[in-house]
Amino acid sequence: MPDRAFISIGSNIEPGKHIVLGLQRLAELGRVLAVSKVYENPAVGPSGQPDFLNAAMLIETNLPLDEVREKLTEIEDELGRTRSDDNYDARTIDLDLCLYGDFVSRSDVVALPHPDILERAYLAVTLSELDPEYRHPVTDERLADLAERLRPGAKLLERADVRPKPSQEI
Repeated sequence: MPDRAFISIGSNIEPGKHIVLGLQRLAELGRVLAVSKVYENPAVGPSGQPDFLNAAMLIETNLPLDEVREKLTEIEDELGRTRSDDNYDARTIDLDLCLYGDFVSRSDVVALPHPDILERAYLAVTLSELDPEYRHPVTDERLADLAERLRPGAKLLERADVRPKPSQEI
């Protein structure tokens, strides 16, 4: 039986290009159920970083959890992501598995649901656009309610200009 995977995507190095490429590549993991709007928002962490573009995709997949995570890392690597000890480094692409069905884990290997869903507006808002009625498996809050709680004061600017072209459809 397929699982639903909520995946966030972010970029602050050539973000328009990398968001589109990332969305196209994510579509290879299963059946695309929904794609959020793309938002521009300030980078989290030390000042001086370029703004991020963020979006999210909901897919239905037959891939097991570990394989989804491996595929996300492969896509990041193929799109030029470099990794360092600095969690706030600029990046071509950042793909995070935020929710995988109702799976809950707080191990060193995988934290699901992604803990930042409860703290970061760019995650809560984009994920809520995928399925506003979906309930967070730990808090039982609807994604729509999380987004409503976190959105006030957030600097999210919708970027309708960042979408795959018809020849590049997802």
